[in-house]
Amino acid sequence: MEYSNETSTNRFILLGLANPPLYKAFCVLVFLIIYTFTLSGNSLLILVVRINCKLQTPMYFFLSNLSIIDIGFSSTIVPKLLAITLAQDKSVSLLECAVQIFFSLGLGGTECIILAVMAYDRYAAICKPLHYNRILNTGFCICLAVGSWIVSFISSGVHVNLTFQLPFCRSRYVNHFFCEIPALLRLSCEDPWISKIAQYITASIIAMGSFFLTLISYIHIISTILRIRSTDGRRKAFSTCTSHLTAVSIYYSTILFMYLRPPSTSFPNIDKIVSIIYTVMIPMLNPIIYSIRNKDVKMTIKKKLYNKIQKNVIIK
Repeated sequence: MEYSNETSTNRFILLGLANPPLYKAFCVLVFLIIYTFTLSGNSLLILVVRINCKLQTPMYFFLSNLSIIDIGFSSTIVPKLLAITLAQDKSVSLLECAVQIFFSLGLGGTECIILAVMAYDRYAAICKPLHYNRILNTGFCICLAVGSWIVSFISSGVHVNLTFQLPFCRSRYVNHFFCEIPALLRLSCEDPWISKIAQYITASIIAMGSFFLTLISYIHIISTILRIRSTDGRRKAFSTCTSHLTAVSIYYSTILFMYLRPPSTSFPNIDKIVSIIYTVMIPMLNPIIYSIRNKDVKMTIKKKLYNKIQKNVIIK
């Protein structure tokens, strides 16, 4: 009877940060700092790519897409998380939950595919340098990017539809920081086998498919690099892939852990930590990973800062 009354309100209560006030204040401060860095870092990277002609390349076109994804991904999760943590009412409506899942799942899938496309870009640049501009021409790059967004959001729409057709009668309390499909499936009083099968199929096609495409690209890349006779040449070629390899390793390890495990190995507290890594931490780390080793990015930022300082000095 209690469950019936709870679910009649058509709202979920998120329990992610239901802890002592001091702990909550600390978490809010940390998430706010991370979110600020995410917005500023990714926005700065997009701006740098736009104003530096040397960065008008396919790799940085896809990197700009990745920055847009990271801004959207973080903005889908963090503001609502902060609002719920600070408010007395920690509930979210079914519609709010569905919208959050739709965008977070769609953006997550798009990031998987874009990372695979970026690996293909590195393959073309290192293994087929003479044909690079012909292979990754402007039209093809736009098609790859648009296709990534469309496929991922269609998939996301299917999952949201399957998930919210289920009756959530076990409880309305979600032991998570935000609305996510694995957490909601635990509340269903019906066996969500269709949703789980769809989840495994999509994760296999998008996440595993993108992962294997990335892996195949890097097998060819490493094979080509090892054939370079010059040590300097090998180091230079491999350094162009280091940033992407780092981002791919962190992202895929958390996504595959979250969505391709058997249900029996699911632990809510571990799931919460893992989900925070790929929804909050990685969007902040990506612009740092991709810019810290790139001389053109650093020089553009320094040049713009220097020009701004000079203008301020002249005005004064």
